[in-house]
Amino acid sequence: MSYRTIKRLLGETSLERKCRFLFGSGLLLLITGSFYFYARQTTQLVFDQNLTTARLLVPTVIMEKHWVWSEGVRRDVSIADSVVAMSRELKPEDFRDYDWALMKAELTDPTTRPIDTAGYRAFESIRNGKKEVDRVVRDRDKQEYQYYAGVYASESCIDCHRARDRRAHDLATGDLLGIVKISFPLAKTNRALAWNTAILLATAIVTAFLAMLAAYAIVRYVIVKPVLHLKDVSDSIARGSLDQRADIRTGDEFEELSHAFNRMLRHLVNVQEELQLLNRGYELKVDELAQANLRLFELNNMKNDFLATMSHELRTPLNSILGFSDVLLASAQLPDKQRRYVANIQASGRSLLNLINDVLDLAKIEAGKMELHPVEFSLADLLERVCVSMVPLSEKKSLALSWNVDPGIPLLYQDVGKLQQILSNLLSNAIKFTPEAGRVEVRARAVDQTSIALIVEDTGIGIPLEDQERIFEKFRQGRSQTGPNNNLTREYEGTGLGLSIVRELCRLLGGEISLVSEFGKGSTFTVTLPVHVTTETAAVNGRDALLHESTLSLRPVPSLTH
Repeated sequence: MSYRTIKRLLGETSLERKCRFLFGSGLLLLITGSFYFYARQTTQLVFDQNLTTARLLVPTVIMEKHWVWSEGVRRDVSIADSVVAMSRELKPEDFRDYDWALMKAELTDPTTRPIDTAGYRAFESIRNGKKEVDRVVRDRDKQEYQYYAGVYASESCIDCHRARDRRAHDLATGDLLGIVKISFPLAKTNRALAWNTAILLATAIVTAFLAMLAAYAIVRYVIVKPVLHLKDVSDSIARGSLDQRADIRTGDEFEELSHAFNRMLRHLVNVQEELQLLNRGYELKVDELAQANLRLFELNNMKNDFLATMSHELRTPLNSILGFSDVLLASAQLPDKQRRYVANIQASGRSLLNLINDVLDLAKIEAGKMELHPVEFSLADLLERVCVSMVPLSEKKSLALSWNVDPGIPLLYQDVGKLQQILSNLLSNAIKFTPEAGRVEVRARAVDQTSIALIVEDTGIGIPLEDQERIFEKFRQGRSQTGPNNNLTREYEGTGLGLSIVRELCRLLGGEISLVSEFGKGSTFTVTLPVHVTTETAAVNGRDALLHESTLSLRPVPSLTH
């Protein structure tokens, strides 16, 4: 039997079949071994009894021979013949098939030995020190048990033999005089053994059958039936019938298991009812939250519309203020003090105009009304133009401003105005948050054949790790320093809309922005953009940006970020 067959019988079958196989095999081996051992012991006992019987017959044979000899010496032949006949007639019925003979030592001489070769071999064995010899002769006609035992000289034997024979003067005590041969057939014994073996075999078969039947009943009704009942109850519960309960009344561990099973079911039902109550409460909360979200979405749209309208309405008078300030600054009759006042008015107006433009751009992005106007242009020219426009700001703080463009970058097909706005916001932030005598570097490199990376690196104040995710949210500015009461103070002016607009513009252009910064050592912003942008890409990214902003508007307001 292979390992796979044993595994299939024991490891990949039902519990009932496993128990039947194991119990049946164990009982069969136990019964077979016990009956086989009993049969062997019985057979050995019979043959030991034969040996004992033969030993007991040896003195009788010797006495019979001497009696017959003594009668023959007195020349009373009729009495000797009567003794022989009488001994045969007086034999018990069980001994009438027994045959015995007394063989003298001189008859076993190799030169004068009789034809009985077995007797000669037995005599040689006894003369060499063996006390007795027995064997079973199995021929076609008969089976016979033969026993040979030595006859040794005693004091009485020596006196008698010396008186009868002169040659016996050299005879000493313990000398071998001859051997006794006792033989009897084994047919009757074999029949008895065969009958005994048949009875044992029949008893073993009946016992094995009854034992296996009992094992089947025990396995079927004591072990498997409760397990199948628990399985049926479990299947019913799995189909939704939670009112099912296990009913096992065996008074043993299976009944305790059924009670534990029922307790578990009651607990599950209670838990399910509690969950249903909680789910109903959660459904009500979800409905309320959905209504609140819808209201917030409507308010957010109203806010966007209000910002767009107000930004448009504020730009008209603001443009008039900036225009008249330009006229006043161009007048040569204006005194220096008044010229400084007008310059302050113009600077404040331009800051307010930038703020209004940022709010208007953000409102357009959230409303999904920001449109792309892609054209083909050189990134090197755009980068040089933006960096040159930032040189006066960097020189004012004694910053080292440098830029480098990978010559392998092809011509871009992007919205040049929005890309310029991204670069301007990143550069202005880098210059604003970098201390004097610092360094600002702009690099452009090709990521692969379809995308590029714009990198703006500075040696500014850096951004703490806990604030790096929040700096891209609206109206959040970088943390500068903390007051004695842990209140944030601002060291740098600004609205906190720049990076939020940069992130939304990057998404609109089909790219993304990432940040690597260490507080106190500077920041590195990396913008990854595709080389070619399409109108479909802009529409999809615009919807994603709007959804992202709507989700963020429902979150708790975070702390100030860069």
